[in-house]
Amino acid sequence: MDITLREHKVQEDAEAAEYLARITGLSKSKIKDAMTKGAIWLNSNAGTRRLRRARHRLKESDRVSVYYSEKVLDTNPPVPSMANDCEEYSVWIKPVDLLSGGSRYGDHCTINRVVEKIMGRPTFLVHRLDRFVWGLMVLAHSKKAAADLSTQFQNRETRKVYKAVVHGVITDPCTISVPIDGKDAVSHIQPITQGCERSLIEVKIETGRKHQIRKHLASIGHPIVGDRQYGQPDEKGIQLASVALGFKNLDGIAVEYQLSKDLEPSLNS
Repeated sequence: MDITLREHKVQEDAEAAEYLARITGLSKSKIKDAMTKGAIWLNSNAGTRRLRRARHRLKESDRVSVYYSEKVLDTNPPVPSMANDCEEYSVWIKPVDLLSGGSRYGDHCTINRVVEKIMGRPTFLVHRLDRFVWGLMVLAHSKKAAADLSTQFQNRETRKVYKAVVHGVITDPCTISVPIDGKDAVSHIQPITQGCERSLIEVKIETGRKHQIRKHLASIGHPIVGDRQYGQPDEKGIQLASVALGFKNLDGIAVEYQLSKDLEPSLNS
């Protein structure tokens, strides 16, 4: 069952779950589940945000939106593995299919919400990794850490290294600087080994545009193995991972994390 209700003007002051159950025909338990998973939005004088508290008092001046999709809400997110916990931030290994950002239909399948439940403390997203890519991500657990880390990513002060298996043979290092969506984008390619018309490469990026590595490699005729959007699908999925992540901690000390070798892409993957 799918129910969409956009910018409904609240008709009376009432408890959120009770009111929404009445106007949608959904049970209160389903409304509460949708709230917890981020599928219900509140537009009030304070701005627009996800409405999560079932007992929140709605006012007549409020507007609510419901994006109820059973398929989305019934999805169970994969669980990430923690690489390190440094109190104000933690480093995780994101699995394939765990999202970096939610949609209007919910955010319970995002890494920050999953980690928030695991850790039991506030969790803030400071950078992104494509849904089908696995590997290292850092998450903040305070507003101070979130602001500091976000600034480092925005100012290109972090070190991000990826490994990928691509179609074709790449023997020479190269730099790809093809703009993406009208914005500058730079990827540095370093070949590691070759075999069976495929190459294992290391990629360092200066910018973080959406699908940057995937688009750049496809643009030079070497799409990533398993990339159904920019190349050809493969039953093993896309062979691209975030293998090293470096930044400065809150004390200004440079730190770097490495993905274990057995989790990296390889020509035998």
